[in-house]
Amino acid sequence: MDRRLTPANGRVAATHLSGQVTAERFTDGTRAAIVLPVADLRAAPDGPRDRQLTLGACVTVYDRTAGWAFVQAQADGYVGYVVEAAIGPPSMPTHVVRSRATHAYTDPDIKSAESMGIPFGARLSVSDILDAFAKTPQGYVPTSHLRPVTDRETDLVAVAERLIGTPYLWGGNTGWGLDCSALVQAALLACGHHCPGDSDLQEAALGTTMPPGTAPARGDLLFWKGHVAWVADSQTLLHANAHHMAVAYEPISAAIARIEQAGDGPVTRHARLSLDS
Repeated sequence: MDRRLTPANGRVAATHLSGQVTAERFTDGTRAAIVLPVADLRAAPDGPRDRQLTLGACVTVYDRTAGWAFVQAQADGYVGYVVEAAIGPPSMPTHVVRSRATHAYTDPDIKSAESMGIPFGARLSVSDILDAFAKTPQGYVPTSHLRPVTDRETDLVAVAERLIGTPYLWGGNTGWGLDCSALVQAALLACGHHCPGDSDLQEAALGTTMPPGTAPARGDLLFWKGHVAWVADSQTLLHANAHHMAVAYEPISAAIARIEQAGDGPVTRHARLSLDS
């Protein structure tokens, strides 16, 4: 079993895994939500970051110990540890941050103090709309930076393009820092499509494999071992990459040559997405 997607740590495991894994106890877990702007999802307590969860993300908590919570993210099934302070009661989000980032203000006034920075993809509960601001528990957020959770984006690449210039961050999932798989996931989730968290999982799950020699089209994905990129147009990639240390455009031919020359091999898959992928 893939430990990234298996809610079991030896001490505790999800009830549905009974008979498949060994654990001291099995539990259905409890529903909760992330209450910090960003929380690192770690492979182990104090361990390396695998991914990040943002404000309002729904999780199932299976265990709490020594200041850490063992959780599974609802959006993509990713499992890991977050600091216990990041966990709060379940929420009923009404809106999602659609801009690269935003601020919550103490008053519905751009000159008031900001109370919190909030990243792309965060989920907020709006209780009132006051002209240009939405009232939330975190403060007043510009309505132009939000969309209702029931509204879906329609252009995958256009969503990714909002994150151009975002610094590269291994395991990052926000407009303050992200990696290649996060850029793909951000766009797909915003458009209402399921998407795993890591590029190898995405390569195995997303789209239809195109025959060799097929011309790339906007919205296609190109995969390498350990890397994935959006096709912005027939000649251009859009990807979060360590070469530019940012989300950037790059000519497809130049990227293929550069990546192979660096020793990371050729393109391993060209995938084309459909509305039901």
